[in-house]
Amino acid sequence: MALVTTTEMFKKAYDGGYAVGAFNVNNMEIVQGITEAAGELNSPVILQVSKGARKYANHTYLFKLVEAAVEENPDIPIALHLDHGDSFEVCKSCIDGGFTSVMIDCSSMPFEENIKITKQVVEYAHDHGVVVEAELGTLAGIEDEVCVEAGNESYTRPEEVEEFVTKTGCDSLAIAIGTSHGAYKFKASQCTRNEKGILVPPPLRFDVLEECIRRIPGFPIVLHGSSSVPQEFVKIVNQYGGNMPDAIGIPEEELRHAAELAVCKINIDSDIRLAMTATIRQYMAENPEHFDPRQYLKPARQAVKDMVAHKIKNVLGSADKA
Repeated sequence: MALVTTTEMFKKAYDGGYAVGAFNVNNMEIVQGITEAAGELNSPVILQVSKGARKYANHTYLFKLVEAAVEENPDIPIALHLDHGDSFEVCKSCIDGGFTSVMIDCSSMPFEENIKITKQVVEYAHDHGVVVEAELGTLAGIEDEVCVEAGNESYTRPEEVEEFVTKTGCDSLAIAIGTSHGAYKFKASQCTRNEKGILVPPPLRFDVLEECIRRIPGFPIVLHGSSSVPQEFVKIVNQYGGNMPDAIGIPEEELRHAAELAVCKINIDSDIRLAMTATIRQYMAENPEHFDPRQYLKPARQAVKDMVAHKIKNVLGSADKA
């Protein structure tokens, strides 16, 4: 099976009440861990590449790694997606370079400018058989080159979504309902503490999501910034020399509920980074004599695989949906 677009994936996900995981990739071990989990669980999957990942690993290297993953997993649909493309030029480069899906993120621009640039990308992408994700509303947090300070984020305005989708022709829409980029998604002052003293983030704005669904029924909706920041990984990082106080993510039960509604794509990046980093920190501390990268990258790859398998089964609901 060759790389596919997300069109059929999202139609099945919307009708089936589940979401497809969109996992950010930066190197071979991450690609392998994600696709091995998806292959064994017979799940569709989206491999997404940020502008920062292209700068770090080179477009060609990443594309060839994904091609290898497709060859190794011929029975599951795999899409290759540009995450947070910030210009027509970046999107065009990925479209011309073999991506099957791109995101144009002009959410920080005025509404009409967002429409104008998104429409330009859509027209070029559709002419080349590629689909487009756009965004309304802005998420707080930091992810690669996307940086919005807490307090400057904005929820999606449901009254704008129908006009935006109609005028741009985009194929899916990322909305802001309270998720956030990075491992530090919320300030402690925004959270409460439960009986165990653990920080609990403010709930997602499902009222915004449900109103968007009402205005664009049947249309695929995307959630960015949806890592849950598993506390077991944070604990290991801190135990072995790290310093991640008050790192907190989105509760998995809220993401599962979103997937049961109209959210067809859920983005996960920080959880992959945490799984790898925690595993490597622990391995290096317990095996100080080792220096072969294969020794510590092998368990790190397995940690990514285990985490992705958990997401597929218990959060996304996409197992056996390939």
